[in-house]
Amino acid sequence: MSDRTPSSSTHFVSGAPFDPYLVEADNDRGGSHASQLRLTWWRFRRHKLALISAILLLAAYLAIIVIEFLAPYNVATRNVDNIYAPPQQVHLFHEGAFVGPFVYGRTMTLDMKTLRRNYTDDTADIQKLRFFCRGDGYRFWNMVEGNLHLVCPAEDGEFFLLGTDRLGRDVLSRILYGARISLTIGLLGVMTSFVLGIVIGGLAGYWGGWFDMAVQRVTEVLQSIPSIPLWLAMAAIMPADWSPLVVYLGITFILGLLDWTGLARAVRSKLLALREEDYVLAAQMMGAKSPRIIGRHLVPGFMSHLIASATLTIPGMILGETTLSFLGLGIRPPITSWGVLLTEARTVNVVALYPWLLFPVIPVIVIILAFNFMGDGLRDAADPYN
Repeated sequence: MSDRTPSSSTHFVSGAPFDPYLVEADNDRGGSHASQLRLTWWRFRRHKLALISAILLLAAYLAIIVIEFLAPYNVATRNVDNIYAPPQQVHLFHEGAFVGPFVYGRTMTLDMKTLRRNYTDDTADIQKLRFFCRGDGYRFWNMVEGNLHLVCPAEDGEFFLLGTDRLGRDVLSRILYGARISLTIGLLGVMTSFVLGIVIGGLAGYWGGWFDMAVQRVTEVLQSIPSIPLWLAMAAIMPADWSPLVVYLGITFILGLLDWTGLARAVRSKLLALREEDYVLAAQMMGAKSPRIIGRHLVPGFMSHLIASATLTIPGMILGETTLSFLGLGIRPPITSWGVLLTEARTVNVVALYPWLLFPVIPVIVIILAFNFMGDGLRDAADPYN
């Protein structure tokens, strides 16, 4: 028997009996048996900017549920003594002493030469803000009467954090109410686009032939037309006597109807590659119909990519609604959206004198950037080769 040189490394051998279930659990924790959804989530968490954007968007969509509570004033409340009032600054200290959140009262003087209203702070008038207070009445989701607000001005005081418009309406409250329309119109529009893109693109990629050829020519024609003129033409054909709610639904349908082409091409290209797989042939031999094969076997295989594409489509729809409303062909008063609010700042003179009327553009930029960052993160997380 030959001599063996003892190993310099130390090996640990457990005396415990072999437990296959424990090994399986360890593998699951290590990711070897993790689901595709869990793997996507793990990859998505590494994109810090995308994760922060997702949290921001979740907070924004949760906030639109209770907008009436969050807004200091009702969307239609007019303060005739505070027309074109500039934003007020919130203070915590007065003459070195902690007072709590408050604003100073203001006095207004009218310049008889320019007819411009000038507001000056009255430091002797301290108006403490109230929280979880009773204020302007409203109908919660137009169903339940209420008057509870997160923050209210002092009794017989005013609180305009972002100033007021030409009718004395609080800009902050109107931005919050406008978020409900501008954010939901993107979701409803992408749902319409999602359905059309999956159905049309799925059938074109699965069937091929003349149907695929016709779909490709239609998508090429629609994509070759500039978006804004096409939106304007579609929006201009809506009758002027339609109710604001019908106009809202019409704008949603228009945005979804004209934006399905990119998603349809993505679905088509995926199905062209997947329809030759063995499991598709097995489903066909078992008698499965085309809609079932597409909906149950093909589309779920790349649903994560579709969700990522949808998140990148929503910003375009929000911009589309904002553009149409800004040009007077979209959402109409009394419904309030960010595009409707920006119509107040269409002239250079108004912007120069009252720049706070441009504040509605800030949430538009923030939400669009958040959707783009989150969409990029989802697209990278859904890529199995990333």
